[in-house]
Amino acid sequence: MQSTQTRTLMGLQNNIIFYEDRNFQGRHYECSTDCADLSPYFNRCNSIRVESDWWVVYERPNYMGYQYVLSRGEYPDYQRWMGFNDNIRSCRTYPYYRGGTYRMKIYERPDFGGQMMEFMDDCPSVYDRFRYRDIHSCHVMDGYWTFYEQPNYRGRQYFMRPGEYRRFSDWGGNSSTIGSFRRMRDF
Repeated sequence: MQSTQTRTLMGLQNNIIFYEDRNFQGRHYECSTDCADLSPYFNRCNSIRVESDWWVVYERPNYMGYQYVLSRGEYPDYQRWMGFNDNIRSCRTYPYYRGGTYRMKIYERPDFGGQMMEFMDDCPSVYDRFRYRDIHSCHVMDGYWTFYEQPNYRGRQYFMRPGEYRRFSDWGGNSSTIGSFRRMRDF
């Protein structure tokens, strides 16, 4: 039988480990699949280790509330994943995108109306490139992307996988304000 470390290095294990205390201390829970309700396993989450692939963790059960997109690595406190508090109640895993190309169209109005612009690369300031502060609809054609509420990849995050988003509520947004976005790669 292979050790956990060997399996992880070979890419056979897709784990995320949640810790109640900072710096990977206290009670912890290891998860390898999507989980709609993590509340039975821990009371709070102050640090996380991501061993492989991408994870999207959510503030509330059933994939609701604030979203945080995490790549492989260590997050010794919730500020490191841009968290607003120590509440993590559900999670989903996504494999690394290996397609090579990234393509997305953003629109100034709902239902793909108004001005449109296509992107294939990261955008640190939506206003500087698109001349609008709001994105009301979006079509992700290739790759995984992350929308950020503020410029320079800060603020509330929204995970975007391929598909059509006819209005901002389709990606979980409370408003259409998007300040920046980037491709989900090893950053």
